[in-house]
Amino acid sequence: MALWSVAESSSWYVETAGSGWEALERIQSGTVTDLLLLDLARGDSDSLHVVRWFHRIRPQLPIILLSHEEERSREREAIRLGAQDFLVRPFDVQRLEYVIRRHLTAPVEGSLGFTSENVEPLGEDVFFVGASPVMQKLRSQAELLAQADVPVLIVGEPGSGRDTAARLIHKLSVRSGFRFLKVNCGALPGDLLEEELFGHRATPTAGGGPNHPGKLELSERGTLFLDDIAETPPHLQRKLLHMIEEKQVPAAGNDPRVDIAVDVRILAAGDIAIDRAPASGKLREDLYYRLSAFTVHVPSLRQRRDEIPFLLRHFMHKLARHYGLAEREFSTSVLDACRRHPWPGNVRELEGFVKRYLMVGDGTVHQSGLISTPLNAPQSFGLAGDLPGKPKSDCGEFSGGKSLKSLINDVKTEAERTAIAAALERTGWNRKAAARLLKVSYRTLLYKIEQYRMSASSSLPLPFVNGSGNGFPLKGNSYLLKGVRKPE
Repeated sequence: MALWSVAESSSWYVETAGSGWEALERIQSGTVTDLLLLDLARGDSDSLHVVRWFHRIRPQLPIILLSHEEERSREREAIRLGAQDFLVRPFDVQRLEYVIRRHLTAPVEGSLGFTSENVEPLGEDVFFVGASPVMQKLRSQAELLAQADVPVLIVGEPGSGRDTAARLIHKLSVRSGFRFLKVNCGALPGDLLEEELFGHRATPTAGGGPNHPGKLELSERGTLFLDDIAETPPHLQRKLLHMIEEKQVPAAGNDPRVDIAVDVRILAAGDIAIDRAPASGKLREDLYYRLSAFTVHVPSLRQRRDEIPFLLRHFMHKLARHYGLAEREFSTSVLDACRRHPWPGNVRELEGFVKRYLMVGDGTVHQSGLISTPLNAPQSFGLAGDLPGKPKSDCGEFSGGKSLKSLINDVKTEAERTAIAAALERTGWNRKAAARLLKVSYRTLLYKIEQYRMSASSSLPLPFVNGSGNGFPLKGNSYLLKGVRKPE
């Protein structure tokens, strides 16, 4: 489990102790820590006793226990002794980060009225943000529907987060250990959509060839999300209805009398006008009523404007980490403009705006007319001379004085330097090891170090996890975390 990557990306300082008792001694001696991770070794019957002592000495110290499947029976005892959470392997990085953030006392999102508890990881770079009452209500509905193994219809405007709502239902259900697959029914023509859903099996008369199972088979025991269900051709709607009711799909290319049993939960989605689709003939009436018996409505961004400042900072943090860039602050004028903007593209449009803002910044946003025009307008970058009624400039310069090519090169240079610095710090400035980590030649790395005038003394220290930098050790170590803000 890569505790190193979680700590590094969140700027947490991590100390290790050889055992829970050693960690206890450090805290007694005055070591300040915000959270304790206690790694329980297999068969260690004494590890839990130290939890009682931690609770006596530091009652407010959050304690998270990391254990193995065979130790699951000790969870109730651990909570009784004072632990706040009990994680059983295997668990993914997102789950570990979510639990740590939930128990750290300092808010992650700055001076907003929300904390990291409002952000729930659903997968790689996918999060459910429930920072407003209407979204917290949506989460409660998803939690209830997750317990009932029935089809669900998710209704909302494009870009509002229908996909995220489907992933949330899947994660909260008993099927979360199996696949979640998505098919956009409006993005494929009928024949390709049929093959995507039901697969393709070569017949002897067709000359053989490989068989391709469809998403319905690949998501066995998991969840299949069908977005824009009303765009499905009528003959496929009939086959989907048969699959939902009979839990079987026809064996394509074989004897049509032979069906294949499937155990898949269907989640479907459509826009806010999907209730009129049966009357217009776009969606079979029996399929619609079969899906809409349980319906979730995803609110548009206009219905949760109080969440906009939180979402802006959340996406800024996420995208800055992804691109290896420093986060930008949002000025008061930009925040006010974002609250007033109608956001026809909803959360998807807002994320695109944050991505451009990360690249361009506040001044260029204002000078380009970004505030007074739709935020998803193609001229958002605002080339110099692009004024109403005037031809576009051929010089290709930004209002900030740099050309587009120059700006992109600056971003690439900064990202490259950041990646090299991270690799060097992670390897303790072992340049050969860093070159292997970066997958470049040793000579190339030496050239880049000289080019960027880098030295060990000029780099910021990264969190220390253990000697190898590879995450958790095999025996029961303890980890003391101190949450700190990233340097400005």
